[in-house]
Amino acid sequence: MASTSNKLPALTTGDPIPSEAPVAPAPAPAGRKINININVTQVNLQVHLRKIPLLANLSEDDMERVKKELRIKQYARREVALQKGGVGDALLFVLSGQLQVVDVTEDGRAIGLRMLGPGDFFGEIAVITGSTRSASVVALTPSLVAFLPRATALHLFSHSPSVANMMLRHLAEKVQRDSEFRALLSIHNTSRRVYNFLELFRKKQGDNSEVVENLPTHQDIAIMINTSRETVTRAILNLVQQGIVEKDAQHRLIVRKPDQLQRLIQGTA
Repeated sequence: MASTSNKLPALTTGDPIPSEAPVAPAPAPAGRKINININVTQVNLQVHLRKIPLLANLSEDDMERVKKELRIKQYARREVALQKGGVGDALLFVLSGQLQVVDVTEDGRAIGLRMLGPGDFFGEIAVITGSTRSASVVALTPSLVAFLPRATALHLFSHSPSVANMMLRHLAEKVQRDSEFRALLSIHNTSRRVYNFLELFRKKQGDNSEVVENLPTHQDIAIMINTSRETVTRAILNLVQQGIVEKDAQHRLIVRKPDQLQRLIQGTA
């Protein structure tokens, strides 16, 4: 877990803050960034709470309550943000960076369950049920995470229709995503497992191109699909050599030949 020196003060409130104004530990003139001291390093931080999808449509009263109670922590790469078996005392939001939900099997193998990026939230099951955490969350890159106390989160679930509706959709999508991952892990051919993993993360852009954004490291993909890093590297290199995908400078995979990728996924190529 992060050291206590990473814990920042609660976000303070004064007059209601517009959706585009910075939320910070101390009042400041509108439009200015707030310098927050994290481990002696000055960091310019602007937190736009209404840009977090789950909080976007809160009433002003509920937003004020969230601002008063939200805490922010910084995590280094590979640091544990949430420990399996821990107390479910807060709902967590990713403000920046990338994290991975990880479980450990009885024989000690780490299995990656899903990726988390800015705007995502996690830890909701333990908050809702009052149980302990069912998985761990590890930072894949330096990350900022906001913690909302369980009592406040439960208040939002029961009093904010927008939060309740989004939470229902999130839980439904989570069940579907977990089902897709179980199906992926049942594939015996490990190269096909890699291709199916890429398919799950492939998104269509506005120009109709198909892209895998924020591609995890080959080691992190290997953890998620229960194979070796070498297998992941070999499978992606095969796609690149065949011109099926192309890596760009933004660390993305651009799918150039989606039909051929589909044949590999289905095992008909």
